[in-house]
Amino acid sequence: MTHTDQQSEVAALGFSPDALAERKNELLALLRQTAPEIVCDNQIDLERLKALLGQERTAPAEHYELSWAGKTEARREIQKTTSHTLRPSEGNPEQAPHMLIEGENLEVLRVLQKSYYGKVKMIYIDPPYNTGNDSFVYPDDYSETLDEYQRRTGEKNEAGYLNKQSLWKKNSKESGQYHSAWLSMMYPRLYLARNLLREDGVIFISIDDNEAANLKLLCDEIFGEDNFLSNIVWQKKYSPQNDAKYFSDSHEHILCYARNIEDFTIGLLPRSEEANARYKNPDDDPRGPWKSSDLTRQEFRERDYYAIVNPDNGMEFYPPSGNSWGRPESKVKELIDDGRIWFGPKGTSIPSIKRFLSEVKQGITPQTIWERKDVGDTQEGKKIVKALFGNAAIFETPKPTRLIQRAMLVANVQQGDIVLDFFAGSGTTVHAVMELNISDGGNRQCICVQMPELLEENSEAYKAGYRTIADITRARIDKVIEKFKAEYPEKTEGLACAHFTLAPSNFKVWRNDLADADAIRQQLEIFQQTEKTDVDAPESQTAMLTELLLKQGLGALGVHAISKPRTLDCGVTLHRVLMPDDSQLWLCFEPYVEALRDEIIKAKPAQMIMLNSCFVGEKADEQLSNLQLELAGLDIGLLVI
Repeated sequence: MTHTDQQSEVAALGFSPDALAERKNELLALLRQTAPEIVCDNQIDLERLKALLGQERTAPAEHYELSWAGKTEARREIQKTTSHTLRPSEGNPEQAPHMLIEGENLEVLRVLQKSYYGKVKMIYIDPPYNTGNDSFVYPDDYSETLDEYQRRTGEKNEAGYLNKQSLWKKNSKESGQYHSAWLSMMYPRLYLARNLLREDGVIFISIDDNEAANLKLLCDEIFGEDNFLSNIVWQKKYSPQNDAKYFSDSHEHILCYARNIEDFTIGLLPRSEEANARYKNPDDDPRGPWKSSDLTRQEFRERDYYAIVNPDNGMEFYPPSGNSWGRPESKVKELIDDGRIWFGPKGTSIPSIKRFLSEVKQGITPQTIWERKDVGDTQEGKKIVKALFGNAAIFETPKPTRLIQRAMLVANVQQGDIVLDFFAGSGTTVHAVMELNISDGGNRQCICVQMPELLEENSEAYKAGYRTIADITRARIDKVIEKFKAEYPEKTEGLACAHFTLAPSNFKVWRNDLADADAIRQQLEIFQQTEKTDVDAPESQTAMLTELLLKQGLGALGVHAISKPRTLDCGVTLHRVLMPDDSQLWLCFEPYVEALRDEIIKAKPAQMIMLNSCFVGEKADEQLSNLQLELAGLDIGLLVI
């Protein structure tokens, strides 16, 4: 393998996918299939497209759209890629269905694109509401790259991890770009979130009246107004606030959009005992309980005005004055023959139609108003958190777990599905997923992301020893797991959450912008060793392994099927991963020896990943060339980083 080949592999590995470029490719593929005449040499002929659509479907210079100061810059954020990765905590479990990621959520969404594109069933987020009293992350200058920002501000903590704390700004209502700043913050995050949704996926976004109208228009643009499902009104409070200046605020909105409404099937709410109790069986019908429904229509139609005769006693019944029957005479005779017309216990009552419980929809269609008695309110959310934290008011506005579980039910989140929350807050979403899994024996997974927002020093959480919101998120998850393991030991054997931190890549990033021959030559020398870390340290190997899994599209270490590292007799450590098609991926970060080749040939994994620095000594190039030839002959892929 030449230096150029090696560096092309590194360049491909180094950055997250370009979300906008992938969207363009999807659009081109769709147009080639549906309208090939407008695509030529991989370009769209706009004039042919206009002719095909017709002038009436071509937008004029001025047309209906949501616009704001900074929208162009916000769109540029979508095109940015990242070389960052997720660094696993040393105490992570070997296997975990859930993961908590601490870091700036826009950057994390970029990191997740490769491994979780089109895999998430449901997203729930509770973003800042832009009330003038809250704060949120948004860059001061969207034209800056991440590296430029870090160089200018020195925004790294002592451990060298990304720290965007100074980007948390109070967005005062006196600002001339009050709404624009919030929209610019939300736009790229929602766009990248859409990429992660499955075709049958759905997103729920909590919001209040400050930005509800703007958020609706923003989501119409990103998800498509045809994919709008509902603006749910959640009753968050019961008691009125008598000190309110105008109205006592008792509700919030939850906007709900499908990724593709044609593929989405809404989940039904369980029927209540009260609803089922309305069905009786007074005539011992073998088809089971039923209830009667009115057979009349509240208008007169001459053709449907006739006598219905009870076959048991010959009594005739006509509709009340001014009404008619709701079925044609021939249909009613069929219903009588089938025992579906009820004349009362004595056979003398005006006929009605029997509707059997076994034949009605086995669930209730969700309504757009979610009452506190059904899904909880803010007080319930606070009580849940207080109970976990020893009655301390650790978090001001946690959502109740029942609210998130209602969303999961409506979203049709099934066993094994992934739920994402990239404004995790106190961790209600992952708590709700764990609780639902225990109640029905499920194995749903949750990915939650929380930025390390500093807490106010006078807050109860700060006094209790927590320094950031992410600290609270992690503590709540740990406490929930401990609680459930104590209460349901037989149901929680595999219950765990892996913790990750957004961090710079473990590998040097190849620069494609160099034109000077000396600079390129110098870079080639630098890339004789592509890793930045000490490969002999177990934590370094774990970090590299996690990054490679993420950037190969295989998820993150600890939430994927991977065996324990295996140390060969020769001292070389192997990492083995089970891929989705049940084939194996092997990874090695230590110096190459012949015994390793023998193990590979014997086991025949589908792919082998090694570092360039694994091949050392005078015969390094020869060793690499020979290994490539041998593995290629066995149809084993070899990727050298």
